[in-house]
Amino acid sequence: MSSTESRRTALDALHRSLGATMTDFAGWDMPLRYGSERDEHNAVRTKAGLFDLSHMGEITVTGPQAAELLNFALVGNIASVGVGRARYTMICQADGGILDDLIVYRLGETEYMVVANASNAQVVLDALTERTAGFDAEVRDDRDAYALIAVQGPQAPGILASLTDADLDGLKYYAGLPGTVAGVPALIARTGYTGEDGFELFVAPSDAEALWQALTKAGEPAGLVPCGLSCRDTLRLEAGMPLYGHELSRELTPFDAGLGRVVKFEKEGDFVGREALAEAATRAAENPPRVLVGLVAEGRRVPRAGYAVVAGGEVIGEVTSGAPSPTLGKPIAMAYVDPAHATPGTAGVGVDIRGSHEPYEVVALPFYKRQK
Repeated sequence: MSSTESRRTALDALHRSLGATMTDFAGWDMPLRYGSERDEHNAVRTKAGLFDLSHMGEITVTGPQAAELLNFALVGNIASVGVGRARYTMICQADGGILDDLIVYRLGETEYMVVANASNAQVVLDALTERTAGFDAEVRDDRDAYALIAVQGPQAPGILASLTDADLDGLKYYAGLPGTVAGVPALIARTGYTGEDGFELFVAPSDAEALWQALTKAGEPAGLVPCGLSCRDTLRLEAGMPLYGHELSRELTPFDAGLGRVVKFEKEGDFVGREALAEAATRAAENPPRVLVGLVAEGRRVPRAGYAVVAGGEVIGEVTSGAPSPTLGKPIAMAYVDPAHATPGTAGVGVDIRGSHEPYEVVALPFYKRQK
């Protein structure tokens, strides 16, 4: 395979047979949409959607000191995660800059699965491998060992329950358990990136197509539809969830991103970035950095990443993500703005869209929260 050729998931032929519009994403050929992005988005909000997320990077960490290694390598307290539970965390550089945000599943006493973003999987793998020095633990690249299928939306629990005898009712948010779905062995995780309830199913690539077809059939009466990356982005934006390369980057520490809560200084031992992050925490407390806020358009023009946020003729921030919101019926954006303009309802805030200062309302994130 040439270095310029996109990788394909185990479901590639199936996506094409469904008429998907394919796009390159982080070196993978992925479905952008199958039909209407708005219809796919609304299906996830009201019924259910089916996603191929096989581009995500799975890294297995095993060994007697797996917990100690992860506590050293990541900013969270991974040793305190119970077997069968998961945690959202980050991996940082020594200077505190964010290399990636991650979900870590504890599969057993001495076995963990780290799930990295597709665009950063190699970076995370390299960093973890480098940080194993001195620990009795092994880091294994398992990206080719898994396909990942997500079913998201209010109908997701019912659809999945019809295909498995696993205890879905007992499966909490940010937890995972091994089970069988439609006869296929899977790690069933209750996580997601849409703001809805749902599940992510880690399976062998050879089982992916059979599982997708079974979920499609079981979900048909409930209105389940296949969904692409485009609606995944508008769903996570409405839910106020950060995306690496937009809200998170090497130039920002977790404290700059308003996610300082993921850094656990109270855990035992040193960890990569501890000193720099302690300084960042102090700095943020004394001189608050720009704040991540929501912006809702008063007009119809859509803000995009990189556009300046303005007030009184001055630049006060920058848009990190923007799109039309199918749920709100208006363009929305996430943006880092000066603290003086971060309070919801702050008047006089606009976005510079090609020289025109379009008025926007500052709102608290998330834009959308599902009814429990």
